[in-house]
Amino acid sequence: MRSPFPFLAAVLLALPGAALALEPLERGASVAFFGIKFLDTSAEGAYNGVREDEVARLALLEDAIRDRFVAEGFEMVDLAPVAEELDRTWSPADCNGCDVRMAARLGADYSLVGEVQKVSNLILSMNLALREVETDRLVRMLAVDIRSNTDDSWLRGGRYILEHHFFADEEGDSPGHDGSSGSTRSSGNPAAAHPSVPPGNQ
Repeated sequence: MRSPFPFLAAVLLALPGAALALEPLERGASVAFFGIKFLDTSAEGAYNGVREDEVARLALLEDAIRDRFVAEGFEMVDLAPVAEELDRTWSPADCNGCDVRMAARLGADYSLVGEVQKVSNLILSMNLALREVETDRLVRMLAVDIRSNTDDSWLRGGRYILEHHFFADEEGDSPGHDGSSGSTRSSGNPAAAHPSVPPGNQ
């Protein structure tokens, strides 16, 4: 059974002895992107509920991720055939494999899910996970800490995950489309645990 704790899975796969070379993703393959779940565990969220700027920020991040996959040569599949099930799903990133089952129904090669957790306006974390539908195998996963609750900080966190893990070359990290560079704590793994992306880092 697949672990319902994606961050724990990321940590376990990053432990010594679990390192594996990143295998290339199949360009031209189809991806079912089920969006990013926003988890607000902050005191502010408990008292004030959903903020409009965070709803808009989530959509901005999802668009940026979608656009990057298209730019890398992937086909993003239409989710309309599973819209009803998706609406009933609290978090596609934590649903005991429902994302892969929905992706299979859509004929997709990969399932892509993610979460952003807000602890406070200063402390947030973000993760993205990509699974191969045919095998239910986790092929990419990375969690990062981000500092400050702004459009720019969220986009930096997403770019970091994509540049330095999802689309990194097989020898390690590769410069980003925006000229950014950097490294994760464990660059050769299918997943790595919580590198920090402070304000100002791309």
